[in-house]
Amino acid sequence: MSCSQVTQVYTAAGFGARLERGGRPAIVVVDFTYGFTDPSYPTASDMTEQVMATRRLIDAARESSVPVIFTTIAYEKGHLGSLAWLRKATGMGALIAGTRLVEVDGRLGRREDEVLIVKHGASAFFGTDLASHLTALRVDTVVITGATTSGCVRASAVDAVQSGFDVLVPRECVADRASAPHEANLFDIDQKYGDVIGLDDALDYLSGLAARQA
Repeated sequence: MSCSQVTQVYTAAGFGARLERGGRPAIVVVDFTYGFTDPSYPTASDMTEQVMATRRLIDAARESSVPVIFTTIAYEKGHLGSLAWLRKATGMGALIAGTRLVEVDGRLGRREDEVLIVKHGASAFFGTDLASHLTALRVDTVVITGATTSGCVRASAVDAVQSGFDVLVPRECVADRASAPHEANLFDIDQKYGDVIGLDDALDYLSGLAARQA
């Protein structure tokens, strides 16, 4: 089945509707930490292009007073023998709290007043206070960036929409270890959970917020 035929099947089933952009977005940067972005670590791959694209998005968000929230996966050593996910994804056990692997990539320039969510699973929402924090900020739209597209980004997108937020995923700002799962999950997100958009579209959205609120 060709890509166009697949899209037709999903459209006929009622998937893939486009979202109306909310007026109170937040950027959620999922796990762009050295354990994912520094290819010297076995858990990582070279995500330089996506990290730098995300930096552009973050800078634009800051200029528009849009909240930026970061996440990291960080385990205590006591977690290693008890968490079911680590029995399947054993490589994630290297992400130990206090090590460089769990630090946000410095190229993103995280500020001290920007929240860092520490998580133990794939979704940025599961077992964290992210949903309540976004609600307190009166956020209606979550712009998700980070790694990996097929894992933590997708899981976060699913939980974001299930938590009542519209979801946008800038294509240039998410990364994976391989292209096939990356593309498959972008398609899945775009059809079921949020809009996959271009970085330029996301930047225009952020820059237009002031005009919409005037």
